[in-house]
Amino acid sequence: MEIEVLGWLAVRVNGVSVVPTAPKPRRVLGLLALHPDQVVPVSALVEELWGALPPRSARTTLQTYVLQLRELIGTALAAPVPRRPDGTADTGTDADARDAADAGDGAGDTAGDGVGAGGDGVGGGGGRLGAKDVLATVAGGYLLRTGGGTVDHREFERRAGSGYRAMDAEDYAGAARRLAGALCLWNGPALSGVQAGSQIGMETRRLEEARLCALAQRIDADLHLGRHRELLPELTVLVSRHRMHESLHGQFMVALHRAGRRGEALDVYQRLRATLVTELGLEPSAPLGRLQRSILATRPDHTPLPA
Repeated sequence: MEIEVLGWLAVRVNGVSVVPTAPKPRRVLGLLALHPDQVVPVSALVEELWGALPPRSARTTLQTYVLQLRELIGTALAAPVPRRPDGTADTGTDADARDAADAGDGAGDTAGDGVGAGGDGVGGGGGRLGAKDVLATVAGGYLLRTGGGTVDHREFERRAGSGYRAMDAEDYAGAARRLAGALCLWNGPALSGVQAGSQIGMETRRLEEARLCALAQRIDADLHLGRHRELLPELTVLVSRHRMHESLHGQFMVALHRAGRRGEALDVYQRLRATLVTELGLEPSAPLGRLQRSILATRPDHTPLPA
């Protein structure tokens, strides 16, 4: 099984999509895809679909949606598995391993992390499973089994964690490469195409925050490597999208100042300050204030990174 939630929802079995077109079954699959190989309680699914006031028929209707998903899974399981010229199953996981290696993470530590060797059925184990095995009813909820297939949000977390460790070790080139490898797994807002309820909304906000943290760390690594000029177009867009994000504004100030554009760097601070005061009644943080003063007092090549 292949699961993608970092953009448009995609779930494939044997290379065949099992994403339904109807909105509510799609939401059920979306929540299960966010928690693969874990039990998702019936109560969480009901809350996702109907909020705090579900109808009396909620559980029966949920069972109908699960049956519809199993029909799609069953059709996919019956489809021929794509084969390579040597006769082995082509599940796409080799490409994921190559991506991981290219990102500097190494493909050898992916076992148990949502990325594994695929095979017939759901991507591993050699034996064929039925739809009820793949989307299983368990005590209190439902379980979507990946069979060792690919899960993009788990791979993102693994690559990002590797990048953070490289940053802690002051391996800025390795950190930039690994964090870029994590960010390249995204192709849009998390779970695009799914009408999110409370449960999916909470999870997508968590994922988007993790994405922003990885992005800020990758930019820090690039600044350490002297890539301030290359960062200017990207940071121009980012501070427009995140009008009150102090770290991104601080990074933009550093990049502008190091590029010899001190006046523009100070303008960035003043625009952020005006936004914070007008909308929140707050002054910029002390680290950002220190950065502004350092820009006023130091040469571009001595500008410290924001704390």
